[in-house]
Amino acid sequence: MDIYIHGYLICLLLFLFHSETACHPLGKRPCEMQAFRIWDVNQKIFYLRNNQLVAGYLQGPNTKLEEKIDVVPIEPHTMFLGIHGGKLCLACVKSGDEIKLKLEAVNITDLNQNREQDKRFAFIRSDSGPTTSFESAACPGWFLCTSLEADQPVGLTNMPTEAIKVTKFYFQQDS
Repeated sequence: MDIYIHGYLICLLLFLFHSETACHPLGKRPCEMQAFRIWDVNQKIFYLRNNQLVAGYLQGPNTKLEEKIDVVPIEPHTMFLGIHGGKLCLACVKSGDEIKLKLEAVNITDLNQNREQDKRFAFIRSDSGPTTSFESAACPGWFLCTSLEADQPVGLTNMPTEAIKVTKFYFQQDS
């Protein structure tokens, strides 16, 4: 009988702990948004220019232009990505035969992993040593990328090993 009670208590505690820490337990509590710094392996930092996310080298007073990436985790390796306090979200959008990265004016904390229309905002994070890559959940095989040239738009590529695109990033929680 003691084993049954202890087993029951352990199961109950595990259930309660999981419910407190998991994202959207039973759809009741949204996850906390976290801010991250991101830069590609060539040290280009993300910033906003003419309402477009670009990657370039920021120095001196321009370093304050750096965009932090706002993250809401939705599964262990899947997350919504945004900027500007989660008010602009990165989206993988199909337009005809093209797939593009767009910034959409959506509140990141209003997104829901269970809604099909919100899937375009979800990215799968893959870590490889010190670097991270981000694959679109809506468009499998398409990865967040930067150009080798500075001050070019952040985009998506379906050829992550292509020499003219960078798909490896340093991704660090902002302190």
